[in-house]
Amino acid sequence: MTSSVLLDLDGTLIDSYPGISASCIAALRALGHEPDETLVIRRAIGPPLEDMMQLLLQSYGDDRVDEAVAAYRQHYGASGFLQSVPYPGIEKSLDDMKRRGLQIYLATSKRSIFASSILDRLNLAAYFDGIHGSVPGGALDHKPELLAHILSEHGLSPSRSLMVGDRRYDMSGARAVGMRGLGVLWGYGSRDELEAAGADKLVESPVDLARTVLTMVTATESPAKPASPR
Repeated sequence: MTSSVLLDLDGTLIDSYPGISASCIAALRALGHEPDETLVIRRAIGPPLEDMMQLLLQSYGDDRVDEAVAAYRQHYGASGFLQSVPYPGIEKSLDDMKRRGLQIYLATSKRSIFASSILDRLNLAAYFDGIHGSVPGGALDHKPELLAHILSEHGLSPSRSLMVGDRRYDMSGARAVGMRGLGVLWGYGSRDELEAAGADKLVESPVDLARTVLTMVTATESPAKPASPR
């Protein structure tokens, strides 16, 4: 059975902060707020969009989450998604993993239509055996549900699959479905956050991603050595 790697998008494969930040500010302004320099958006990236907007609206005492989400998606779909760039070394890591025979899937809380557009624009879509994200209606907004869906959809074994991401949601999602989790340290989460969420291993740089993934996968694929005769 072929081993699989499931990859988060924002903060793992791409630096999407400029576009997300611009769309968050546009959404808040659409609701009549004027964000200032104290607004911290980077640490809010990672959970489903509804949760992120709810967090940002709290400081204004505003509970119009649905309106904020709609305004965000309008701005993001028009221009925000265009401001994403891959982290240096990511494409080579994807290529190395593909050449070694891994099945590669995207697992993001971002709407799948935006994720597909971003990967197409960055010429990364061809590396993926499946691109999965959230869908209208909210059924796949949270990582445990999304990962379970991907495993079922493609007939993947949790024990032979690895989730890679930069936030605690990726690690806890992996644990919820019986997968191992690899935390990346160049994204929007911290070492402490990833370790507390149960990451099995951490990787420091995108250029080391493929090597680390392949090391973890090889360890799973290797048969147990027979006991030495006494």
